[in-house]
Amino acid sequence: MENNSILLEKIEQCRNEMIILSSDHELTSEIVIESSKKLDDLLNTYQY
Repeated sequence: MENNSILLEKIEQCRNEMIILSSDHELTSEIVIESSKKLDDLLNTYQY
């Protein structure tokens, strides 16, 4: 299991990436949705 601080860094990086992507693309675009799924996975990992 990953160190929580490393996981939190990954979550923050992914969140920032999704924000940038959503400013350049529609929220329903595939690239934004994929980024959102990645963030969801990271958050689920952190929660458990």
